[in-house]
Amino acid sequence: MAARRALPNAHRDPASARRPGRQQSLGSWRRLAAIALSVAAAALAYAPPATATPIYPIADPDPFYWAPGDVGNFAPGDVIRSRPMPTGAYAGATAWQLLYRSSNSANQPIAAVTTVLIPAGGGLNRPIVSYQPFVNSLGMQCAPSHSLFNGTMQEAPALNLLLARGWAVAVPDHLGPTSAYGAARLGGRLTLDGIRAVKRFPPADLAGSPVGLVGYSGGGMATGFAAALAPEYAPELPIVGVAQGGVPVNIGKLARDVGLQPSPLFGLGFAAGIGLEREYPAELPMERILNPAGWALRDQVANACTQEIINAGANKGFNDVFYGNMFDADATTIRILHENSLETFPGVPRVPVYEWHGTNDQVDPWLAREVMGRYCASGTPVLLDLIPGADHGSAIFQGAPRAYGYLSDRFAGIPAPSNC
Repeated sequence: MAARRALPNAHRDPASARRPGRQQSLGSWRRLAAIALSVAAAALAYAPPATATPIYPIADPDPFYWAPGDVGNFAPGDVIRSRPMPTGAYAGATAWQLLYRSSNSANQPIAAVTTVLIPAGGGLNRPIVSYQPFVNSLGMQCAPSHSLFNGTMQEAPALNLLLARGWAVAVPDHLGPTSAYGAARLGGRLTLDGIRAVKRFPPADLAGSPVGLVGYSGGGMATGFAAALAPEYAPELPIVGVAQGGVPVNIGKLARDVGLQPSPLFGLGFAAGIGLEREYPAELPMERILNPAGWALRDQVANACTQEIINAGANKGFNDVFYGNMFDADATTIRILHENSLETFPGVPRVPVYEWHGTNDQVDPWLAREVMGRYCASGTPVLLDLIPGADHGSAIFQGAPRAYGYLSDRFAGIPAPSNC
């Protein structure tokens, strides 16, 4: 078992909590969160007056995804339509996709999709795990509801491990109907409304099920926000535990830490800037700061999935695609970054949390430790698992089995351990 350090009950100077890390290899796309979100935050730091138009993805050609004209007449979490799905990759399971009502960051009604997988034997109010994958894309074809069934989801083997425990698994398209990559608070809301939809869908037979949340990296951001939003947004949901790993808790500070150097994964951060612009079109326009190369890159990745985005932006830097001072943030930009960063979001989970992080992660583990300390001070049981020597790419494999065991104990009613 990895070393588990006691958490502080109050904030410390972040500088005193920092530890030097070794230079990280960026060869694996699983290490994308650090560069991706830092580039996004810096790219949006200069926010001129809103006169531009965001570049939205091509609509999904499948009409199942289309919101009806009366979407606003449904309550958040209501199922609008459903369909069964083939389950070749998930032997013995039954699967449905649900289109449900939620709201975007401007509180406007939207329709979103979640996929629910039920182990053999049916629902029977068995535990539900809402699994938020790390999705780092701008095209609708890249959403989990597609990648679950076409063989492109990297985390698909984990879902079979959860099904093997007898749990139902809900997988929301937590980037929403415009693939707003980077909008973490939206991801939390979509996660909670997706759970509501699964519990309200009679064929699933999960209305009385307890709920656990799990996600890593970008999926951990959606998971963390779901946990922090739940006490006020969805207090009726019987969430018993949360497991989140490698979570970037402040994308603005991540931008400061990583800096302006070119990166093999620059395109992912640029894409996250596009995603945030989609979610806040009147407040975070990018067009006024794009140079001609930036315009070309924007057009090239607007409907792309992860690897295409990585290839298009490889080894670029801010000066290659932007005009202006990327770190001269105005009040509007700061507010939006705070709204989408767990460190500065005021909500606190009211259920037990397991947070795991590699000590050599480029996504600052010591800043995550401070956030968990704030949760502890608010009375939330937290188990922080700092994995010695692990970086962002390797920590997921070491922490995930512990995360599943942690949720299993919460479903069994075992008191939650804490190192607050």
